[in-house]
Amino acid sequence: MTFDPIAADLAVRAARATAGSARPDAPVVPDPEPRAPRLTGARQRSAAGLHALARWVEPRPRPAKACQPG
Repeated sequence: MTFDPIAADLAVRAARATAGSARPDAPVVPDPEPRAPRLTGARQRSAAGLHALARWVEPRPRPAKACQPG
């Protein structure tokens, strides 16, 4: 294997660029502003509809007399 100074220089530059982004004086990018909630009414109506559907398809317990031997 031979020494390649160009590859060594590229590797050192890439390592410095990667490690340099974590330095204390690195530029700081501000967090994006939180978005306002969208479609809250539609979400609430669809959740209420799904809850109603779940109550409708939920199995009901059988009366206790049906399970006793006669």
